[in-house]
Amino acid sequence: MSTAPRVSVLLPVFNARPFLDECLRSLTQQTLEELEIVAVDDGSTDGSAEILESWSESDSRIRVLRRPHLGHLAALNAGLQACRGELVARMDADDVTHPERLRLQAAAFEADPELSVVSCKVKHFPDEAVAEGFRVYEEWLNGLLSHELIMRDRFIESPIPHPTAMVPRATFREFGGYHDHGWPEDYDLWLRMAHAGKRFLKIPETLYYWREHSSRLTRTDARYALEKFLACKARYLVAGPLRGVGRVIVWGAGQTGRRLSKHLIRRGAPIEVFIDIDQEKVGRTLRGRPIVRAESLAELLDSRMRTVLLVAVSSRGARQIIRDNLAKLRLRETHDYWITA
Repeated sequence: MSTAPRVSVLLPVFNARPFLDECLRSLTQQTLEELEIVAVDDGSTDGSAEILESWSESDSRIRVLRRPHLGHLAALNAGLQACRGELVARMDADDVTHPERLRLQAAAFEADPELSVVSCKVKHFPDEAVAEGFRVYEEWLNGLLSHELIMRDRFIESPIPHPTAMVPRATFREFGGYHDHGWPEDYDLWLRMAHAGKRFLKIPETLYYWREHSSRLTRTDARYALEKFLACKARYLVAGPLRGVGRVIVWGAGQTGRRLSKHLIRRGAPIEVFIDIDQEKVGRTLRGRPIVRAESLAELLDSRMRTVLLVAVSSRGARQIIRDNLAKLRLRETHDYWITA
């Protein structure tokens, strides 16, 4: 390809032989023609590299980088260096993408040059392998279409599925690619970009098919463990919404609040009190702070000290109930309080 393509697809590959042909087929069938596929073989031992080479021989848009096995993050950054397109779209080697995906995402950037990340709706497959928890997660992800909703919910979980993202190559350069802090590199990037005021969007169509299987990286790599997500959240909560805050209240003295508060306190968050609806917890302490009744919240907030409430309750359905209760107190989400679970 003599001229730079409109889109580079960044495709890290490690031992993906069972799924790789289907993945590549979906990419080569894209309706957007100005593309290249930068496939980074991260030292595969199952024949994936040979599959990539075979595809590249029949399709000049596929470029293969073969490297020793240094891990997913290193493969991503190596691939970024090789991408030549104005836009970089992620893709995972075990997934499938809709033929219109790249065209529609690129069109979104043309319509709004202020955008920094464009994603899309997703669907997990095959149906028989998808547990109820993943269906709930998928529903939540697919409900976050606007920049405002993505920003509102960004401390609940990663609001952008990494392999669905398209980002200008210049923006990747601006943020120094992916950073290694021992936690999810994609969540770290989205929170860095959000902190810098970048704009996000999701195409309101299902354009990415996310394969569920036991060897998915999110199941096998320690950096995607829940504790790592909490550590990442805490860093950017303290650097962002909690910056300059005199007092923090945590709603939730259960496992989620306990685990998140550990990381927040380590980073100096001024947690003063926990609140909970469980009367067995009320009157006790957590991390040296008192646990009080939820009915005490209005009194606690009646102070001239700048206070932020963090909601750390992961029970299904609790999120909306708490939002409704806080609305009655005239609290503003993303200003007076943040949902973190």
